[in-house]
Amino acid sequence: MQPSSRRRISVGTTVAAVMSATLLLAGCASDDSAAKPSASGASQVKITLANDGSADACSMDHASAPAGPITFTVHNESATGITEVELQSDQRIIGEKENLAPGLKPVSFTLTLGGGTYTLYCPGGKNENLTFTVTGKASTQKTGSVQTLLKQGATDYAGYVDDQLAGLVQGVAGLKSAVDAGDVSAAEQAYGKARPFYERIESDVDGFVLPGTKANDNAGNLDYLIDMRASNLDDSVGWHGFHAIERDMWQNGAITDSTKQLAAELQKNVTTLAGLAKSLDYKPEDLANGAAGLLEEVQSSKIKGEEEAYSHTDLVDFAANVEGSQQAFEYLKPGLTKIDSGLTSQIATQFDKVNAMLDTYRDPAAVGGYKTYTPELRASDANTLSQAVQALQDPLSRLAEKVATAQ
Repeated sequence: MQPSSRRRISVGTTVAAVMSATLLLAGCASDDSAAKPSASGASQVKITLANDGSADACSMDHASAPAGPITFTVHNESATGITEVELQSDQRIIGEKENLAPGLKPVSFTLTLGGGTYTLYCPGGKNENLTFTVTGKASTQKTGSVQTLLKQGATDYAGYVDDQLAGLVQGVAGLKSAVDAGDVSAAEQAYGKARPFYERIESDVDGFVLPGTKANDNAGNLDYLIDMRASNLDDSVGWHGFHAIERDMWQNGAITDSTKQLAAELQKNVTTLAGLAKSLDYKPEDLANGAAGLLEEVQSSKIKGEEEAYSHTDLVDFAANVEGSQQAFEYLKPGLTKIDSGLTSQIATQFDKVNAMLDTYRDPAAVGGYKTYTPELRASDANTLSQAVQALQDPLSRLAEKVATAQ
C-alpha cells in the first residue's frame, strides 16, 4: 500500500493550485480559467484522481478561484495508488479528504480562502504537489444575526476542543502509568478511556506537525505518530502511537521495554499537539467540514473494523466520532436553523437515530463501554450501521457550503 502522509486525517479536505507547464506535461491537465461562484455563492473546483494508463495522477478543472468560499469536490475515478488529498498552506494542512477508493461517490468540502498560493498534495500520484491560486481578498466579514450566531458557535466550539485536548493528555498519562507498571489489564482499560478524546476532535487537530518538519513528512506528522494504523504504515518511519501499543497488549499480551518507550513517546506527542492546537481560531465552515469528516472516518475504517485491529474496540471510536460530529453541529445549530430549518431538523433527527442505535451496543463491562466489535458482530451488523451513518452523512455534507455562503 502506498504510504499515506496521514492516517485518515481531517476533517476532511484538500486543495490545489496554479499548474505550470511542467505539471501539465507530468500528466495533470487543468483548465487555467478561474472558477466562478455558483448560484450558492461558492466557487466550484473539481479534483479528479485517475490512472492515465501509465500512472495515477491528480487533476483540477480550475487552477484558481477568487477569494471567498470555495467548494472542492473530489472524485477518485480509477487511481488505486492515491487514497487522499490534502490542502496545505505554508506547510500547514488546512484540510483533506482520505480513504478515496476508486468508484466511490465524490466527496466535497468548503473553505473560505483569502488571496494567496496553496498546495494540493496528492501522495502516490506522479504529480504529488499541485498549486492552486486564490486571487483578490475575501470580502469583509458579514454581519447580521445569522453570521453572529455562526461566529459565536465557532468561537465556543474552540473551548470544547481545548477540553478534549486536556482530556487526551490526561488519558494518555493514565495509559503510560499503567504501561510503566506492566499491568496489561489496567493498560487496556486506560487505552479505552483515552482513545475517545482523540477521535472526537481528530478532524480538527490532524494537520499539525512537529516544529521544524514538513506536512508531508510522516516523521513529523503528529496524526501519523499518534494514530497510524497497521494497515497503512510508512516503513521509513516505522510504527508509533496508540495502535502500536494496542498491538503489544492485545496481540502479544505483554508489555515490554519497547511498549514503555512507545507510551512515553505518545505522551510527549499528545502534549505537543495540545500545545499547538490549543485555542484554534475556527471558521463556521471548519466545524461543518469537520462534522462530515468524522462520519467519513466511521464509514471508511470503524465500520470495517480496521481501526482497532487487535482490541476490536472500534465501536468506542465509532461513538466518539459521532459525538464529535454532533458537537460541531450543535455549536452551529442556532445559525443553521435560520439558514435552513428543514435541513437542520433532518440532521438532528438522524443524529438521534444513530445515537439510539449505538446505545444498543453499550456494555459497561467491556473496554471503553461498548461491545467488542468481533468479526461475527461486524458480519451481522456492519451493513445496518453503515446505512444509519450514511443517512446522517448525506444531509450533513451539505452544511459547509450553506454556512460559508450564508448571508
